[in-house]
Amino acid sequence: MTVAPPSDFYLRDVLSLARDLIGVRLEGRGASGVIVETEAYRADDPASHSFNGLTPRNRSMFGPAGRAYVYRAYGVHLCLNVVGRPGEAVLIRALAPVEGLDLMAKRRSGRLPLCAGPGRLCESLGVSLDDDGTDFATGPLRLCLTEKTTGAVLCGPRIGISRAKELPWRFGLAGAPLSRKIPG
Repeated sequence: MTVAPPSDFYLRDVLSLARDLIGVRLEGRGASGVIVETEAYRADDPASHSFNGLTPRNRSMFGPAGRAYVYRAYGVHLCLNVVGRPGEAVLIRALAPVEGLDLMAKRRSGRLPLCAGPGRLCESLGVSLDDDGTDFATGPLRLCLTEKTTGAVLCGPRIGISRAKELPWRFGLAGAPLSRKIPG
């Protein structure tokens, strides 16, 4: 049986949240997978969208914890984040697909991998900009606690950013299909 995390699950240091989201199940729209890679973004982090304060684009990062922050990266693909404390979020970088693999493959026109990378993950799950601000407990995309994932959680530098990229704020499950290998 899976249950939604309690609301206080999200209200803590974003590095701890990013690490503990590894092994949590993300489901919705006929598909699901286990989160295997995340990246943390603090409010005081120059790589964070919230670093310069509230804007129309990052509004969800300053809303209630446990909500989705969805944005378009580089004008091309969508990225799905879990909001923690005000101005902080965790980017979900990769999932290990569990259910709805045929539907995921159809959404990606048969291209593999299905969920190794933020854009691929969003495409596979049918994430849209309309999901921005929705609650992971009651919305179309749900986070569910499952049995604890076994395996080492690796930690390394974030990728795809130009500022503060050396910070070891990317977490991944050893042996899982990650967006990019974590050294270590």
